[in-house]
Amino acid sequence: MLSFKWYICTFLALLSATSSITATLEEKRIVPHIIFVDQCGNEKNSFRRIQAAIDSVPSNNKRWIQINIKRGVYREKVTIPSDKPYIYLKGAGKRHTVIVWNGHGSIDTSPTFDSQADHIVAKGIKFVNSYNSPPDGNPNPMERAVAARIQGDKSAFYKCGFFGLQDTLWDAGGRHYYKRCTIGGAVDFIFGAAQSLYEGCTISVDAGALKGSQGYITAQGRQNLGDTNGFVFKQCNIVGSGHAFLGRPWRNYARVLFYDTQMSDVVVPPGWYIWNSAGHEGQLTLSEYNSHGPGFKSEERVKWEKKLSEEEVKKLASISFIDREGSWINQALFTILDAQLTD
Repeated sequence: MLSFKWYICTFLALLSATSSITATLEEKRIVPHIIFVDQCGNEKNSFRRIQAAIDSVPSNNKRWIQINIKRGVYREKVTIPSDKPYIYLKGAGKRHTVIVWNGHGSIDTSPTFDSQADHIVAKGIKFVNSYNSPPDGNPNPMERAVAARIQGDKSAFYKCGFFGLQDTLWDAGGRHYYKRCTIGGAVDFIFGAAQSLYEGCTISVDAGALKGSQGYITAQGRQNLGDTNGFVFKQCNIVGSGHAFLGRPWRNYARVLFYDTQMSDVVVPPGWYIWNSAGHEGQLTLSEYNSHGPGFKSEERVKWEKKLSEEEVKKLASISFIDREGSWINQALFTILDAQLTD
């Protein structure tokens, strides 16, 4: 009798047959080398595991290498080491290509996906830490369980998903761009000290799983006044269950801006929580500008919320915040993704 896995793999092969045999001519023109990952083994000369494909990339690589990841749930811990830049991970869509692991307890060892190299691009992939996610009916106590840690510089994520409960996306360091991504969690689920622009993203709050406690969307870690890092959310959408603060400062110079963002009533009226930075309110840049929705109640926000000028907001809420020369964003998104930013 044929196994259930055989039927699933055969179905997936038929579903993607029009695009799985070879890369398109356009892809070959854009990216000189393409590697396939297919856990069913239907693609000729393909790897069955994502990590094996990454391991095949030579150290100190200097040309873009595209790794096409077929539909499927890949239960593995994936690391891109610092000596393997210029990798483009292309999934079949965040509902169809899923990387999942259940590490927990330590933010250093728990990430399902750990991107350490510069010049990394990912499109159409869901990164999940399943230890507490999905939270409904989950028997595990809530712990720090990272879905993705992004450490390298000049990295971009397009139409990807990041799902956990506590410490979902460790936006650790470097300059990053997130376009039309979905990030889900309940406590400090976007945290770190990266210099990042989140544009058109959905922030999905799962604070309903906290049994009456309030959640925290961000925990930004800017340590000094001269540090350039910070999180900017531009034209995003905050949805979900329960109630949550926009964030709390992980370090005493934390910088977060929500610009032109739609906020559901999941956002609590005070907006921000001081946490361990009491007495340092004047050093924080936790701010909103031109946001709207039932969760945007400017008259009830904490007194120390930073009021930025229009000029200051324009500097933060633009590509130049993460790419002053406009070079790496163009290369990563317009060349590698072939300018398909509206699909």
